[in-house]
Amino acid sequence: MQSAATSIPAVIPAQAGIQFHEPPIIKHLGLADYATTYAAMRRFTETRSAATPDELWVLEHPPVYTVGVAGRKEHFPRGSKIPLERVDRGGQITYHGPGQAIVYALVDLARRHLTVRAMVTTIEQAVIDTLAAHDVRAERKSGAPGVYVGGAKIAALGLRVRRGCCYHGVALNVNMDRAPFSAIDPCGYPGLVVTQSSALGIAAGPHELGGELARCVARLIENK
Repeated sequence: MQSAATSIPAVIPAQAGIQFHEPPIIKHLGLADYATTYAAMRRFTETRSAATPDELWVLEHPPVYTVGVAGRKEHFPRGSKIPLERVDRGGQITYHGPGQAIVYALVDLARRHLTVRAMVTTIEQAVIDTLAAHDVRAERKSGAPGVYVGGAKIAALGLRVRRGCCYHGVALNVNMDRAPFSAIDPCGYPGLVVTQSSALGIAAGPHELGGELARCVARLIENK
């Protein structure tokens, strides 16, 4: 794992000849500062054109809590020194830290004829399929976006759509310090149990598992 934040890619300029269903470009960014990455996602989305290829960013963040537009203070950390960022994705509060595989989906939903619900379902299915490839059975839970194993949450997701394009994505717990989750009500659910892939016998680290997850998201998008 990299010990310093990685630079965020610049926006790719519009190019002639980009195919309508150009496969998403997968980029591995290593350990990247949250605020910088968030700003880059917004900038990418605001400046992309109809010809800009979709991108999937695979990365980890230094410790940070993020709160979506529906976030309520009663779910916030109690006495924690970990920074908290308010962002424009859906959902409540969650935690990011080293050892978590994050895939941000910068996808033109309108161009691919995908609804927001379909994109959420696609990301959830990609997590389920990625874990299944390691002999772990995961599932959705009605009314609670994300992916669960035996009732414990292993992946949280949230999206924002602007100009027909989405950003933010999914965070898959791999091999991380889960203690910061105990200071909050994860995703707004008091007492929610959080698990991770390393506790389920999966040896792959966040870089490897994040890459697998991104490739699965890309494959499912292309098959829509």
